[in-house]
Amino acid sequence: MSNEKNQPRRSTCLLRLGLIATFLGCLVLTGLLYFRPDRELAELRRIVLEEGSPSLNPVERVMLYNYLTERADALSRPAGSGQTAQAFIITPGETADTIARNLQRDGIIRDSELFINYARFYGLDGRLVAGEFYISPQLTIPDIAHGLTDGRLRQVSIRFLAGSRWEEMAAALARTTPAQIDAAEFGAIVTRQQRFDLSRYTFLAGLSADATLEGFLFPDTYILPPDADAADLVHAMLQNFDRQVTPAMRQAYGGHGLTLREAVIIASVVQREAVVDEERPLIASVFLNRIVEGMYMQADPTVQYAVGLQPETNSWWKSPLSLEDLRVDSPYNTYLYGGLPPGPIANPSLGALEAVAFPTDSPFLFFVADCGPDANGRHLFGITYDEHLANVARCR
Repeated sequence: MSNEKNQPRRSTCLLRLGLIATFLGCLVLTGLLYFRPDRELAELRRIVLEEGSPSLNPVERVMLYNYLTERADALSRPAGSGQTAQAFIITPGETADTIARNLQRDGIIRDSELFINYARFYGLDGRLVAGEFYISPQLTIPDIAHGLTDGRLRQVSIRFLAGSRWEEMAAALARTTPAQIDAAEFGAIVTRQQRFDLSRYTFLAGLSADATLEGFLFPDTYILPPDADAADLVHAMLQNFDRQVTPAMRQAYGGHGLTLREAVIIASVVQREAVVDEERPLIASVFLNRIVEGMYMQADPTVQYAVGLQPETNSWWKSPLSLEDLRVDSPYNTYLYGGLPPGPIANPSLGALEAVAFPTDSPFLFFVADCGPDANGRHLFGITYDEHLANVARCR
């Protein structure tokens, strides 16, 4: 009878002892795991301390915790196998799964599942933002996941208008302060006051040491990484010029008896004169014809360049010009000095550069802005000076 009474007690004791042993075993195992000095467990402790997203339910938390723990070393290594940073775009409405697949498709990461689970554990999967990014596959998955939510990897977009002087470009940089681009440093590079390696640009091989980079700063929209500086921007602009001005265009300049820089000078004047795009080749033909005839260019934009900044209007292009302006003594004043100006007066578009390479075959030597009600920026062209005077008289 007593044995039967003691049986439940013995069972209860054994059960308690078993639970205690299990608990102690877990403590020992946890201690061994937690205090392992290797890199994987160091990463694990970081995850434990940060605890993950509060929106996770207990089951998700445990599952993701275990998953990331097993792959902690992979989280600390570069996410991709490439070396070069590249553009990556997230469009509005894309899910985290789609973003992860696209990252893997582009070779930025190797493991889209690991990216998704990391983002989910930290609650980043719902915070990935749309935009243009610049991502190195040498970054880790944590770097990329956080960078796609806090803007650290967001690309910088900079747009320059055709026909701008370098000073106008610098002013735009000063207003917007994009990336790490300092406007003063940009100006110092462009004016050759700061050391800048031009050896990679063979088209600038003949540029004198005191000549600025005006005219070769190709106007366009530039997408740059958030850590880009002024030198990076200038390199991008010169590389773009080298791509856009094709060998066929350069050969055509030679056919007109022009060096590349001389062609750029004329193109910069054409850019400032032409309001209507389709008139550029015709205006280019006028200047080329005048050069052949030994005539002065007599281009108002060159005088505007010589006159410079107008503080009252904060404009670099004074309009209208006065008779006094036309008499300003400057080598850029093509009313007073023959031949081409000493350098480009602005940074021309591809259309203006093409117009000088492939001008209209015309006999015209003169043009003046049309003042008719339907002119819309067009010009009146003349072959003789008398024709030109007649065209001028129409607008007086």
